Amino acid sequence: MEYITSRKNPIISHIRKLNGDRAYRRESGEFLGDGIKLLEEAARWNAPLTAVVTTPDVPLPSIQGPRVIQVPEDVMMSVSPAKSPQGALFLARLPDTAPPEKLSGDRWLVLDGLQDPGNVGTIWRTADAFGADGLLLVNRCADPFSPKTVRATMGACFRLPVYELEADALPGLLERSGLPLYAAALREDTVGIKTARLSRCAVVIGSEGRGVSEKILSVSERTVKIPMRSRCESLNAAVAAAVLLWEMAR
Repeated sequence: MEYITSRKNPIISHIRKLNGDRAYRRESGEFLGDGIKLLEEAARWNAPLTAVVTTPDVPLPSIQGPRVIQVPEDVMMSVSPAKSPQGALFLARLPDTAPPEKLSGDRWLVLDGLQDPGNVGTIWRTADAFGADGLLLVNRCADPFSPKTVRATMGACFRLPVYELEADALPGLLERSGLPLYAAALREDTVGIKTARLSRCAVVIGSEGRGVSEKILSVSERTVKIPMRSRCESLNAAVAAAVLLWEMAR
């Protein structure tokens, strides 16, 4: 156990940068998570932890390998991404988010330009719960390894892969993987999700403000819709994803 009391200590400055700077996270190859529950999930799933920071008298799960640092509560308050820190945060090595040459599995979700980290993390968690094989992020989605996204995954970020790629690369990847691409959007060929064959495919969820981008929509083989009352225009992206993921699993 190391003891650090200064807010200007290099590791404290490093954590502060990881909290707020996506480019710095990529450059350093680490990301930040906070909370005892998330730390327990990281330990349970053998996440590549590099450091754990805690305040006095906070019980930690059994961990081996990472640097363990104890700080006063005021120092924790200065670096924690949470408004009400739980007394523990951790650093872990960033996984490679470049997609493989070919995807394995049958059910993938494509997130197209989703900017809200809470939505991205919630969808990630839901995809894990309903047995999807992973997420594909295109068109500058929220950082999947920002503290807010990681917190919203509730541990799914340690279990389910997420890949980031350019929109132009998506059709080739899916073709090599033998996966048709469907979009949650309205078009002349739109069918209800109850009649679409969703057992083996990739389905696109667009941002709430713009929907599925024209580029992705143009390469989608089919469009699908979630039946709802005509007076309701749309669903929250995470809710729509949950419905689609349930139907894909069913």
